[in-house]
Amino acid sequence: MAPIIQSLLDTDLYKFTMLQVVLHKFPQTHSVYHFRCRNLQDTAYPLVDILDDLNEQLDYLCQLQFKEDELLYLRSLRFIKSDFVDYLELFQLKRRFIKAGIDEEGRLDIWVEGPMVQAMMFEIFVLAIVNELYFKRIRSDDVLEEGECRLLAKVELLKKYEAEQNPNDPPFLVSDFGTRRRYSFEWQKHVIEEFNKAAPHIFRGTSNVLIAKNLNITPIGTMAHEFLQAFQALDVRLRNFQKSALETWVQEYRGDLGIALTDVVGMDAFLRDFDLYFAKLFDGLRHDSGDPYEWGDKAYEHYKKLKIDSKTKMLTFSDGLNLEKAWSLHNYFKDRFQVSFGIGTNLTNDMGQTPLNIVLKLVECNGQSVAKISDSPGKTMTDNDTFLAYLRQVFDIAEV
Repeated sequence: MAPIIQSLLDTDLYKFTMLQVVLHKFPQTHSVYHFRCRNLQDTAYPLVDILDDLNEQLDYLCQLQFKEDELLYLRSLRFIKSDFVDYLELFQLKRRFIKAGIDEEGRLDIWVEGPMVQAMMFEIFVLAIVNELYFKRIRSDDVLEEGECRLLAKVELLKKYEAEQNPNDPPFLVSDFGTRRRYSFEWQKHVIEEFNKAAPHIFRGTSNVLIAKNLNITPIGTMAHEFLQAFQALDVRLRNFQKSALETWVQEYRGDLGIALTDVVGMDAFLRDFDLYFAKLFDGLRHDSGDPYEWGDKAYEHYKKLKIDSKTKMLTFSDGLNLEKAWSLHNYFKDRFQVSFGIGTNLTNDMGQTPLNIVLKLVECNGQSVAKISDSPGKTMTDNDTFLAYLRQVFDIAEV
């Protein structure tokens, strides 16, 4: 079988932006990542059936290195530093840090364990490989026809929303965030090309760096949960981990990449740490769990309390969106905020088949458990319930 991942740029931008901070600020950190499928009962066949092919693909992945034109492209991004690209010139994923097998309950089991500067880069590649291997076995002409039909309907909807926009309103902005859940690389590229062609004023870019490079569009992304979670195990008080993570980000990027992720321990706990200092330094906030309307209203009240004009701030929504939901949220918030939307599965894997809900999440750092307490209970992630209970206590978060 041919390699599914053919370039180390075929990943999300925030993998590079986070890796740069890790390399500069805590390069010695050791980490553990664990795979989970959240909808095992909905799969067309057991995921363990792809295990042999998956291990072959991981072998291919660990042979890749960055090409000269890819390094030049990364150097062209204002927030990517020269010494970081020098590091990437030598970079190669090591096969010994990732294991794929079967757990005691007969499920597909994937563990990544090693230096964070290596381990964190596996995530998007592994999820994209699992998706493509899984769907390749149930692919048919009918599926591709259905996907094309659904894509056409989205393109028409995008044109409709563009026509309905009031020129005096903040723009309706949509990006592709679908690399990890895509049907295939080729399908993701096709969707992005069609969206960019149909509505370039609405479609603002993609999280996928390779596709952004090849199509000359904007790569989109800042930080993910793993970045903030890592600080739960670094040399700071647990109660201060969010402040320390945000401060470290500001020191690295000094005004670039200013969208902060809010749901590592929930929005309420985040806002208690997001004081006037951070609220002025960051351009806005990203929503990734919980009710988006309640979340945005809380953000508005917080900025209002701090006497900051919310119209100068951006809300980025990225949780389970489709175009209809995004348009509704845009109309609800457009008079109070700039608003943008990162749409994943519904863009890159809407083929009439049940998509996989898979994650590869950070569960341990420097020998210590880390956790995410999501505003959506099903998204809470940890391998240590005792630590989770302690984290809830420290941040005064009730169990739902």
